[in-house]
Amino acid sequence: MRFSVAQAVVEVIRGDITKQDTEAVVNAANRRLAPGGGVAGAIHRAAGPELWEECKQLGGCETGEAKITKGYRLPAKYVIHTVGPVYSGSPQDARLLASCYQNSLRICADHHIRSVSFPAISTGAFGYPLREAARVAARAVVDHLRQHPGSPELVRFVLFGEDAYQAFLTAFKQLGLSPAGNSGG
Repeated sequence: MRFSVAQAVVEVIRGDITKQDTEAVVNAANRRLAPGGGVAGAIHRAAGPELWEECKQLGGCETGEAKITKGYRLPAKYVIHTVGPVYSGSPQDARLLASCYQNSLRICADHHIRSVSFPAISTGAFGYPLREAARVAARAVVDHLRQHPGSPELVRFVLFGEDAYQAFLTAFKQLGLSPAGNSGG
């Protein structure tokens, strides 16, 4: 499903983030930026050992922050690593999660990246409830795109499973965005 936001397009699809043809993909990373399970493990496996070698040089990443590396063997030229919060139920969780999206999008602007794919950050092992995480993500991305039209031109949410897909579709529709046609799903 596609949504128009300012001069950009937001897509919500089901799929494999490691196979996306966007200029950048976002890694739901741990603070060491190390290979692990879930999205981080899949991205590291697909990119190859060079990704971990570069990540080791970055000195880790704090929760809510983001860092960029090359994409190596991925179709994407870059990987943007961001560390989501471990869900605790506190109001700070939403601020930190929104920062993951905002800081990743800021890196896109700084590096003139026109298209980026995001996973559902913090919703796996970090325990963030899917619907809440989708609302935070949708609001953060839409706010950024309205404040920075066309930067990037395409934001794609690549979701694993029907529950995540439906949660993100609902979150964007609740912001009053109208679907602009189907793309994936």
